Amino acid sequence: ERKKALAGKEIASAQDLDLAKAAYDRALASHASALADVKVAEADLRLNEINLVKACICSPIDGVVLTRNVDPGQIVASSLQAPVLFVIAEDLRHMELRVDVDEADVGKIKIGQTATFSVDAYPDRKFPAVIKDIRYGSEVVQGVVTYKAILSIDNSELLIRPGMTATAEIVVQQVQDALLVPNRALRFTPPATQADGGQKSFLQRLLPGPPAFRPPSKPEDTGANRTVWMLRNGAPAAIPVVIGATDGKRTEIVKGEIAPDQKVIVDAVAAKR
Repeated sequence: ERKKALAGKEIASAQDLDLAKAAYDRALASHASALADVKVAEADLRLNEINLVKACICSPIDGVVLTRNVDPGQIVASSLQAPVLFVIAEDLRHMELRVDVDEADVGKIKIGQTATFSVDAYPDRKFPAVIKDIRYGSEVVQGVVTYKAILSIDNSELLIRPGMTATAEIVVQQVQDALLVPNRALRFTPPATQADGGQKSFLQRLLPGPPAFRPPSKPEDTGANRTVWMLRNGAPAAIPVVIGATDGKRTEIVKGEIAPDQKVIVDAVAAKR
């Protein structure tokens, strides 16, 4: 503007005015270029901030890290198959137990049934559980067809840890004030009579050597007629009974001439001479 005023008064030449205009235009262009550089720098800053956030691997949930497969500072390369960096448990106070149920027993269990289980870490304690799901897909475990049952566990005390081996018992029936006998008593069969036809007492037949047992039989279904043996006058006596529910170790006696506290025979051992 000053050059224009001087040129109007014919103090500055037209050449000086042209030079001033060119310098002014160059200054405007430099200013515009600087503003563009600022915007580019701001865009680069935002991109670097985003990359910085991505460089920090954060857990999507609150929980406990069970397994860490990377170390701090290690470069993680992206690929079609994302690598497993961490195994995280969300809440160890509520856990699941996956048990294998035999195909012969899967029809007896239902969602909502109660169960108990034990772990080797606490062998003298039973933990409660509830069936929350029964899978339809079968699996073969040691040649036996099994189905997965998912049990819900309340682990408020944080005693159970992921990966522990557990043994579960599912309650399919409850019987009050039942008379129980060991399943071994239902499988027991006394030694056969001697080949010479001699009638010896039960204890005498045990003395010469190992007795010859007949093949044991397996407990039958509820309501089946079975036989238990009791020692009377030095010889085993057969007692017919009707069995009821069983937990795999003991069986209910529904009917039979047997009373509580009476002793039944579960095994026979040859005495040494």
